[in-house]
Parts: sequence; C-alpha cells; structure tokens
Amino acid sequence: MSGIYLHIPFCKQACHYCDFHFSTSTLMVDSVVEMICKELIMRRNYLKGDPVVETIYFGGGTPSLLNLNQIEKILNTIYKNYSLDLKEITIETNPDDLSNEKLAGLNHLGFDRLSIGIQSFHDNVLKFYNRAHNARESLESIAMAREHGFEKLSIDLMYGFPYADHSLWISDLQLALTIDPGHISSYCLTIEPQTALGKWTEKGKYLPTTDDFNADQFEIMQAKMKEAGYIQYEISNFAKPHAFAVHNSNYWKGVSYLGIGPSAHSYDGQSRQHNVANNVKYVKGLMANELISEIDRLEREEIINEYLLTSIRTIWGTDLRLIQDRYQFDLKYKKEKELNLFHKEGLLVLEDEKIILTEKGRILADSIAEKLFV
Repeated sequence: MSGIYLHIPFCKQACHYCDFHFSTSTLMVDSVVEMICKELIMRRNYLKGDPVVETIYFGGGTPSLLNLNQIEKILNTIYKNYSLDLKEITIETNPDDLSNEKLAGLNHLGFDRLSIGIQSFHDNVLKFYNRAHNARESLESIAMAREHGFEKLSIDLMYGFPYADHSLWISDLQLALTIDPGHISSYCLTIEPQTALGKWTEKGKYLPTTDDFNADQFEIMQAKMKEAGYIQYEISNFAKPHAFAVHNSNYWKGVSYLGIGPSAHSYDGQSRQHNVANNVKYVKGLMANELISEIDRLEREEIINEYLLTSIRTIWGTDLRLIQDRYQFDLKYKKEKELNLFHKEGLLVLEDEKIILTEKGRILADSIAEKLFV
C-alpha cells in the first residue's frame, strides 16, 4: 500500500505564519495542473515497491482554489496510470472556497474526506493570522459540507495566540467540540524566519508566547479532547475511533508515498525526493521532460531515526520488532539505559515490543525521540 500527495501551490493571500511553498498569483494555475499530470505519468513507476495506492491527498497551498475541471483532470490522470485500492481521498480546503457548487462537485468527484482550515472561530484571531475567511464562513462551511454528505470532516485549529489568558483557546475548543467534526488537527503557532510574524519578531514588533504558555494550552486541549471522546492518535491529531486519517497515519508508520507538484516530497523506503520549490522552474523543467528535484539516499540509521521520530508521536508507537526485522537493529538493547530512564519518569511504556508515550510524555515527543536516535 502507498499514497499519493499532490501539492497545489496557490493561495489567495499569505497567512502571517506560513512558510510553505505557495504563490498568490494564479497566472500559472493551468500550467502547473498540466505539469502535475505530466509528472504523475512520468513517475508512475516510483512506487514499484508498494504499487497499490490506497490514499490520495490534495494539499497545499490551497487545493480548493482549483476549479472542478482542474481537479478532475488530476484525478483522471491518477486513475489511468496507477493501481488503486482506495481507502480515502482527501482535499484541504478553506471555508471561503466552499460554495454549494464546489461541495457538490467534490462529492461527485469521489472525495470522501474534507480537511477545513478553520484555525480559529474568532474574527480578531483570524485577522491577526491574515486568514481569508471569517468565523461565520467557518461555521457555514462545516454545515454545508455535512448537507452535501461529507461524513469525514477534519478541521484545523491553532493554539499559541498571544493573548493574556487562555479564554480564546478554550472557547475555540468548546465550539469545535460542540460542532463535533470527528477529527481535529491542532498545531502551535510557530515563528518562521521568512514569514510576516518572523519579520515582526525580528524587529521587536511582536513578542511570541512562552513555551510554558503553549504547553498549558496543549494540556488544556488534551483534557478537553479526552473529555469529549476524541483519541489523541498522534501528537497534533485527535479523532473519534472511526475517523483516523488513513493517509497521514501511513506517513507516520513509514509507508511509501509519491509527492507530486512544486516542493512536494516523496519517500520510497530508501530515499527521499524533493521537487523544486519554484512554480516557474517546475513548469519549465517538465515542459522539457525534466523533473527538477533532489534525491537524498538514506543510510540505515537515518531511516530508523525518521521512523522513530514519526511513529513515537502516534498511539501505535514505535514497533521494535519492525526495526529489528527490517533493519537488523536491536533498538531495545542499544537504548536500554534511555528507555529505562524514560519509563521511570513516566514518559513511556513498553507494550508488546512497542514504545508508546504516556500522556505526560507526548508533549516531549520530539526530545524523547532524539535521545533514542541511533
């Protein structure tokens, strides 16, 4: 099994925190879509180790900016060139793009999961983030999606907003859980150098929240989600038992995937490939039958560390048998001292030859993983 990720590098406007690759100019949309289809054909043998595709994921950028014909063209290219046993087809959307016509069209095209970029239900927060939608549009988009038969809904929320207390965050969580979408992804507001927030911080115009403040909000989120019956199946992802994201879960389990489009990443189990993060270069290259990209051949230790870093964040944990069988490395023996220490501190448990973080350990997931690196 494997997955296909499609990076659609266009947005209406730049969010103040975002450092992903995108363009606010739509002049090249048709050309990029054309070359995405060409790349799909050129790389149809990339997944030869895991040739059956079970998930398709449109990310970005803002995939919902594409019209239905453009989306259908990409899907048809996949259907004609890949072996499929589809379990999930997801598209990331923004509330302001979700008209009745667009939702009906997405449903007709076979999408069974929508990820809606809400971020907050407060207009002042959305304005600070420079989001293109308002709180009313957020609520309307979720209601319309349900009216059009979308049962698998995920919403994105962001914490770490620089406010004096936690009232706005608690309010966002309470409203989200009242709506009960089934899946909620939540990420901390981070300061990236080339973003508007990064530049304001550098000039002293913005004071970021502290790690303690963010940790408090994370713990508030954990408690509220648990109380509402949502399972924290990955550090930043909460879902009802029936609503785990298949595509992203496969990422975290080390499954191969093909990334298509400008700046997209691919992984075949042995190497990572990174497409050029420039729309013009991407299009010109493919017009000349050349995909401009970099390939990183991974050493055994790098593969183990990447698997460790992603899997330890999940409810399934890091499978020690898998590491032993696939890479001939006895992590349990090599890191016995560190594992025993983390266990004594109540940060993890060993269950059925799997390293599983406790609720206390989840907030320290990355630092725990780094200390277990080989």
